[in-house]
Amino acid sequence: MFHKEGYKIILAALTLVVISIFIIDKFLEIYWFQKGLEILLLICLLLVLQFFRNPKRHTILNNNHVLSPVDGKVVVIEEVFESEYFNDKRIQVSVFMSPLNVHVTRYPIGGNVVFNKYHPGKYLVAWHPKSSEENERTTVVINNEIYGKVLYRQIAGALARRIVNYAKQNATATQGSDSGFIKFGSRVDLFLPLDTIINVKLNQKVRGGESIIAKK
Repeated sequence: MFHKEGYKIILAALTLVVISIFIIDKFLEIYWFQKGLEILLLICLLLVLQFFRNPKRHTILNNNHVLSPVDGKVVVIEEVFESEYFNDKRIQVSVFMSPLNVHVTRYPIGGNVVFNKYHPGKYLVAWHPKSSEENERTTVVINNEIYGKVLYRQIAGALARRIVNYAKQNATATQGSDSGFIKFGSRVDLFLPLDTIINVKLNQKVRGGESIIAKK
């Protein structure tokens, strides 16, 4: 199953590969070179397919849990001052996605979307300390009956050149459902209340819509 954001790219890649293999078969006479190019093209197609995969996740809805919004590795767990929306201290948990991870963004918690803003910006590497404030990004705040307001931020990386965000202000967010997509390597930051119990450790691998980031 593939994500809808990849349909056009997958079709274009498939078309290009088929045409290229036809041209290679017709005009190249060196057998080993011909087959080598064809294998390289098929590998590139497989990489495109795996990037846009959208595996089904078994989300257990629980208002006492904050789930990971994406697949990847936990790279930040720290108390910070969040200056865009809260203007106070929060616990930040950041998950970094490599180009090989599933790049679907999922709602970490259920509730009402009370804030949604896109910011154009730079394309620093996603693990750079300033990427959360200076890179292209979207900020979404969900008001939950247990946690209050929870903020998550999609951040573009050095390779990511497009952030897709489906969250709409005043809409209802369902925990674990599709809330967007980030193309080609990036990260997502969560900002949680200070009394939140963090359930993950640094460098731990997590799965979007399933891994429990925090508890109440």
